[in-house]
Amino acid sequence: MSIRVEKVSTFHEFQEQVEDLIIQVPENSDYIIFPELLTIGLSAAFGEQDSSSVIRIDEYTNQYKDLFRSLSRKRKQVIIAGTHLERRENEYYNIAYIFDEDGSVVEHKKTHIFPAEANWHTSEGDELEVYSVGPVKIGIAVCYEAEIPEISRILSVNGADIIFCPSYTFTEAGFWRVRHCAHARAIENQVYFVHCPTVGEPGSPLPNGYGRASILSPCDSAWPANGIVAEAVMNEHTIITGTVDMYELYENRKSGAATTFKDRNRRKGMYAKYEPYEGLK
Repeated sequence: MSIRVEKVSTFHEFQEQVEDLIIQVPENSDYIIFPELLTIGLSAAFGEQDSSSVIRIDEYTNQYKDLFRSLSRKRKQVIIAGTHLERRENEYYNIAYIFDEDGSVVEHKKTHIFPAEANWHTSEGDELEVYSVGPVKIGIAVCYEAEIPEISRILSVNGADIIFCPSYTFTEAGFWRVRHCAHARAIENQVYFVHCPTVGEPGSPLPNGYGRASILSPCDSAWPANGIVAEAVMNEHTIITGTVDMYELYENRKSGAATTFKDRNRRKGMYAKYEPYEGLK
């Protein structure tokens, strides 16, 4: 989905927005993804918006979790509920939650905070996990994490077949940075990459959201030549759906025109001579 941020004064209004959207998603979809900082419109509930009102959306954490736990159970679908700013002890994290159809939940704390995001004093997570939720193994790369190649490489090596990317980009250039990097990650790791941005005008102190959702594949004969399985209209409040074939992905890794997933490991001995720091060895 490309979801337009709207100011809301109560959680009930936020819930109505979510329910109005999700009812448009086909019931046979395995996964539903919402964008980064999905709950940011709730900052308007605290009056004049400033950085303190942004982080106060943590006060809605329990209601947010209860809502998506209920929706995932009711719809029997996996829901990646965007991200939400949450306080843990004395720190705030930008957390992506994955709600399984049985109501269970796993989380991913964003590991690389975008410089502008640091104004909210958000801390960084330290874990990268692959989740066996739904029919395949999935990973999460939140916005700026798509621009860090090591993130997607670790996820794909550890079994991720689809990487979901909720994002919130403030400019056209910012959107294309994430989008181009997302497609590069799909090609170099031979995975599917689902990019879901926030759009709209949330108002001060938050920048406008810019982007369009897409489902991306490697660029090879099994898919459209440009590697775009489905794509939304720029800056529109839009729901897109697409079907991806896992068999084609696995075959592509074995015998595609460009077998980058395995070839990235084939010359590790050569790479080691040029690696600038210990972490890549």
